[in-house]
Amino acid sequence: MNTPQNLEHPKSKFKMRYVILALVFINIVINYMDRTNVSIAMPELAKEIGLSTVQQGLIFSAFGWIYAAMQVPGGLMLDKYGSRIMYFISLFGWSLMTLFQASIHSFAQLLGLRLGVGFFEAPVMPANNRAISYWFPEDERGTAIGIYSSAQFLGLAFSMPILYAIHNSIGWRGLFIVTGIIGIVWSFVWYILYSDPQKSKWVSQQELAFIQAGGAIFEEDTPQEKQKAKLTKDNLKNLFTKKLVGIYIGQFAISGTFWFFLTWFPSYLTEEKGLSLSKTGFLSSIPYLAAFVGVILAGIVSDKLTQKGFSKSMSRKIPVITGLLLTLLIMGANYTSNPYLIITFMSIAFFGNGLATITWVFVTLLAPSNLLGLAGGIFNLCGALSSIVIPIVIGFLVANGNFSSALIFIAVIALLGACSYIFVVGKLETEE
Repeated sequence: MNTPQNLEHPKSKFKMRYVILALVFINIVINYMDRTNVSIAMPELAKEIGLSTVQQGLIFSAFGWIYAAMQVPGGLMLDKYGSRIMYFISLFGWSLMTLFQASIHSFAQLLGLRLGVGFFEAPVMPANNRAISYWFPEDERGTAIGIYSSAQFLGLAFSMPILYAIHNSIGWRGLFIVTGIIGIVWSFVWYILYSDPQKSKWVSQQELAFIQAGGAIFEEDTPQEKQKAKLTKDNLKNLFTKKLVGIYIGQFAISGTFWFFLTWFPSYLTEEKGLSLSKTGFLSSIPYLAAFVGVILAGIVSDKLTQKGFSKSMSRKIPVITGLLLTLLIMGANYTSNPYLIITFMSIAFFGNGLATITWVFVTLLAPSNLLGLAGGIFNLCGALSSIVIPIVIGFLVANGNFSSALIFIAVIALLGACSYIFVVGKLETEE
């Protein structure tokens, strides 16, 4: 639904939906900071407590085991209790697990705490999508999703050098302490400031009318008896249409590249290419900046094409398919030892990953509104499965000390994702 032409944008310069977008953005920065801090700590941590590459792969993937398992329950809880309370519990819980990682002395202890991080982070991405779907009209949603999705890349691009600096100055245990405390404090900020639009003390009536008329999801827009999603036969059928299955497959592929960068990339630079920790902190931030540019560009271009009357298939799918195909260039790093060329190939691949990360918009387009949290949970479950598979497979592939086969593996997964969007998802209009 497009915003009605006769309904003007709110005249007030203060727009609460942009504040909500900023809150979600910061949530994601903290979220991914706590996902990646273990990869920064790993080279020194592994030496101190004696971890093999296979054990490191298990640690990297442990987050995803319970994270994936909790996606559907997390989606159900989200539909029942909403973004405010679920996000607070998640933020506080995973930050506490992060803080406790500073005290570990064994593989088993670290494995257990990474499972804890995954448990509490499970509702996060569906909660982000739910908050934006409630606060933004349809023709602004692609840009909003692009902006909040970019937080994972921009946040890591700027935080990587800082996290490495913390690690180098106070050690890997200090790194877990600092990042854990940040999240605990921010969880209370979120709880105080966030509410759904109809319950917000700070949204104007004009803005409320504007976002509702533009297609933002409101509680009264669906019958009361359908408000709480249930795993009925009919609902399951609606959650596994051909098109939804297509985006589920695509999400696994897109997340696969991301989880390489989030877990093994620092080790790739230091162990495979022999870069120092200080140099790695700087160079590793460049692909994240490239991905940030990609995801922002995808959201803006996608919305502009939609507003100009282009089909949803063209405006929403082209950035995703183009991005997945660009990810294939990650294999170029196998043919050079020049660190700047390596970073160039990695940056192009991750730029493509950023272009493709706008995929949450397909959940809002294809899923029933009363099942949005549950559909988001299944969608994110497929991405979470890659967080299990990718680190473990790479751990085995690099056991001989060579990352070449790992990069080929990432490229093949990306190609499968592109094929899914082309041949399985097909034209979005036929779903309407």
